[in-house]
Amino acid sequence: MKRIPQCDNTLGPLDFSKMHTVLVDVDVFNCGAGPIPQDGRDVWHNDFVKMPFSLSSYMKTGYTKQTNTVRWEVIYKQLRSLSKKTTASVKDLEDAIIKYNPKYKGQWSFDALSSLVKADPNGSNYSPKLFQKIAELALRLPELVKKAVPLLKRGHPAAITLSQTQIACLLANAFFCTYPHRNFSGPKAEYHNYPSINFTSLFGNASSRKKQKLRAIMHYFQEVTAKKLTGLVTFERRCLKETDLPNWRSSNKKMHKLHVASYGTIENEGKGMLQVDFASSWIGGGVLGSGLVQEEILFIINPELIVSRLFTEKLGDKECLIVTGSQQFSNYSGFGDTFEWKDPHEERLNRDEWARLQRQIVAIDALPFKHRSEQYNMNDVTRELNKAYCGFKGHQSNEPDIATGNWGCGAFNGDKQLKAVIQLMAAAQAKRGLAFFTFEDESLKQGLQQTYHLLVTERTTVDKLYSLLQNYCATQQAYGSAHVDLFELIRINFSPSKSLL
Repeated sequence: MKRIPQCDNTLGPLDFSKMHTVLVDVDVFNCGAGPIPQDGRDVWHNDFVKMPFSLSSYMKTGYTKQTNTVRWEVIYKQLRSLSKKTTASVKDLEDAIIKYNPKYKGQWSFDALSSLVKADPNGSNYSPKLFQKIAELALRLPELVKKAVPLLKRGHPAAITLSQTQIACLLANAFFCTYPHRNFSGPKAEYHNYPSINFTSLFGNASSRKKQKLRAIMHYFQEVTAKKLTGLVTFERRCLKETDLPNWRSSNKKMHKLHVASYGTIENEGKGMLQVDFASSWIGGGVLGSGLVQEEILFIINPELIVSRLFTEKLGDKECLIVTGSQQFSNYSGFGDTFEWKDPHEERLNRDEWARLQRQIVAIDALPFKHRSEQYNMNDVTRELNKAYCGFKGHQSNEPDIATGNWGCGAFNGDKQLKAVIQLMAAAQAKRGLAFFTFEDESLKQGLQQTYHLLVTERTTVDKLYSLLQNYCATQQAYGSAHVDLFELIRINFSPSKSLL
């Protein structure tokens, strides 16, 4: 399979454009001096992230605007006081956070964070000085992020490149719940179409899952407050126009390369490939809650991904998010209730010309189905084809192959065989190979290998598979609860004996 080191695309000097916002000084960076924050000004506008240090962000301390307090003054006072403590407890952290979020006094719980600290007071994931260090990092926001951060809005392709230090600072502010207007989730809330970013939901309602998540988060902050970070990370929202969509009914593309493995993971064995995040349309899914399936695990071991929740609006049907350069900080074992933080991850990837680690992740959200039978209709199948194609479509001449697996087949109730065929078709249309990990499903591995071999041998094209899926969906609907085996249907329709009739 083709991996990033084998791809010889030349980036050229780092540059910004109307569609690419760069938060570091491009001229300084291109001279080799490393990432220095780009000068700019605060913008309190609906097209940009409303920052905690904005002079337009007030706290109600009186009945008129003139008697209210600029919120950053309160944040600064609380976090500065916290940073100067010899030791800082969870109660100290809670008191500081509630001072500038007084509406939530008595509503927000910090018991999950408390249980971690009690269980590991001086262990590998927590040290008595860590809260103070995170507070110091959070307070650097006005000096580290001077340029306004645009929102990656639906229907608008755009990219943001920022330094790892800037990401760490932004996440430190998420940890201390400083972002204004981001604690409301109702339909009338200003950011109702964005994921949550403040960490309140991670701190409360203690569970073994949250304990393990917090171990990873604490390890991340231990690392970023102790070491100098030198890299950049790019977050890019890609959108397909109607004219970009393939005509699946008439596509003559043939199957591309396929490697199937029942063991191994996308992030390890798929290293150097375009790694698929089985995403929620709300990027990151339940990473700040109790969720611990593929996407949440990916975000927990690569915490820099969490910052995408700050500026990425809910993904539309023809959109994806591609993240280039994020760093893995933790190793883990298990899945869901068996997930455990294992140990620190030693990053060995090379960096590209823009100092980004050679890791590329694409977030594509599958449709969720309450009942499995709901997915067998061509409107939904076509939607999934377009979504996968949006993520798989290359934008340069020499792109790495794709590492994927049972996309949308866990909590979203997707049919493993159908989702595998959909991804095969999308990869064929994009002319990219697939490394497919079945996560210990040996039966799926063998079935997919045999099906792929038949499709290649018979030179089956995407349009023929699309036509077969139409028949398959009609058959599934006719049979109701009885399941029709898609791989078997492909074997019957495309076997050599069938083609001779």
